[in-house]
Amino acid sequence: MNYILLGIIIIVYVFILVALSWYAYRGTKSASDYMVGGRSMNSVVMALSYGATFISASAIVGFGGMAAAFGMGLQWLCLLNMLMGVVIAFIFFGKKTRRLGSALGANTFPQLMGRFFHSRSIEIISAAIIFVGMPIYAAVVMKGGAVFVEEIFHIDYHIALLIFTLIVSVYVITGGMKGVMYTSAFQAVLMFVCMFILLIGLYKSLGMGFVEANRALDAMDALVPANLAAAGHQGWAKMPAFNSEQWYTLVTSLILGVGIGCLAQPQLIVRFLTVRSSKQLNQGIFIGCLFLVITVGVVYHSGALSNLYFYQQHGKVAVEMSSDIDKIIPLFINESMPNWFTILLMLCIISASMSTLSSQFHTMGTSVASDIYVDGIKKGQAPKHFTKWIKFGVLVSILISYVVCYMLEESIIARGTAMFMGMCAAAFLPCYFAMLYWKKVTRQGALWSIVSGFISCLFCIVFLHQKEAMALGWCQAIFHKAVLIEAHPFPLIDPLLFSLPLSALVLVLVSLATYEKEARQK
Repeated sequence: MNYILLGIIIIVYVFILVALSWYAYRGTKSASDYMVGGRSMNSVVMALSYGATFISASAIVGFGGMAAAFGMGLQWLCLLNMLMGVVIAFIFFGKKTRRLGSALGANTFPQLMGRFFHSRSIEIISAAIIFVGMPIYAAVVMKGGAVFVEEIFHIDYHIALLIFTLIVSVYVITGGMKGVMYTSAFQAVLMFVCMFILLIGLYKSLGMGFVEANRALDAMDALVPANLAAAGHQGWAKMPAFNSEQWYTLVTSLILGVGIGCLAQPQLIVRFLTVRSSKQLNQGIFIGCLFLVITVGVVYHSGALSNLYFYQQHGKVAVEMSSDIDKIIPLFINESMPNWFTILLMLCIISASMSTLSSQFHTMGTSVASDIYVDGIKKGQAPKHFTKWIKFGVLVSILISYVVCYMLEESIIARGTAMFMGMCAAAFLPCYFAMLYWKKVTRQGALWSIVSGFISCLFCIVFLHQKEAMALGWCQAIFHKAVLIEAHPFPLIDPLLFSLPLSALVLVLVSLATYEKEARQK
């Protein structure tokens, strides 16, 4: 490792972050500037910031490792992310969200829903769900960045995690939303360049072209480890066997959980409130789609083909090289890529983590300070130094996420991401969609939809879904069985497939039952 080169690159990188944060700090004059960037962001900054927030270390490290384990089937997630996370999100959700947020003067997602339904209860409960659930997602992103640094540079995990957290804390707390978006846009450019170089370096390290390498991967079906084959793995260029354990994990948890869950992510939705008009959203669609194809598309492709590389070099496939899926991509990069690119990719991973974390911390901080404290406890009466309270909320969020990070087990990064996104979809997506498109949605319908979606998702995690239920052990302790319903395939179906339809059904039934009463009250 060339530590002089490493030091120079890191100094330049940190200097750019500091400069952007200082520029944002100078332009942050009000609470609106701090929370939604003064609603004046241009399309390029918004789209790049959106993409960088979307793609975190969990996508590169965690889902890249999952691609190494599951194969090319994970590319369906890339397609769904592009379709749902950008095209549908920008066109069908973003434009109406921007107009509604501007009309209501909303600065956060919970505030948007609370003001639309004239309900502080909806705002406070939504903010509480974000503040309670998002530290799990933030913690897996923090772990992704720290694990990569640990694996590549053999730095103690605890030191890497601490330094990583401190750097993010500085520019989130000082620069607010403008600082988050400026730095995220810069980090998105870096990620884009790194993934493009990785794609070229991948085939160079394999000594093959695109078609030849993918045919070679397709010919490796007999090398699938016995335990994976028993779970339904049919090869790294094929989908798992239908109705198998791997099929349910790949399709219901990873592809659908993240692919649909991205529509209801508070840290992404707030991006729609930062632009001047719908024109910026239209302009951002192409940038967002291109960014996702190059970033997650390349890393999922690389993860699957890492099996071919490891077999060429060591006679083993990826999961035999490392039992911890979260360490496969760092190991692959460390072995297959030149030293200078390893340093550059380290900054790419750190950038992916920082951009997502900064948005998460900002979202959690504004939820606890603006939605819970000001709108809930103070009944809308903002204190004199309101921005300082938001910064304090951000700091508390960072500390909680840092502590949670030490509670995580191995191979948790991708699963933790899918869990949080599924939880947000169950709690918020039916209400969010109805708020924009269904005139008969009522305050009570929205409230009970949020509550039922969140509680049912938690119930499924604790008592029905095998991976989480067995890890937590509460179902075993109470009912003396690993999961409540043991018949196949119920323990394998992701909680989202139970909780999201329930949340939508509750929304419709309660809204229809209370529509006339609420209409008379208006």
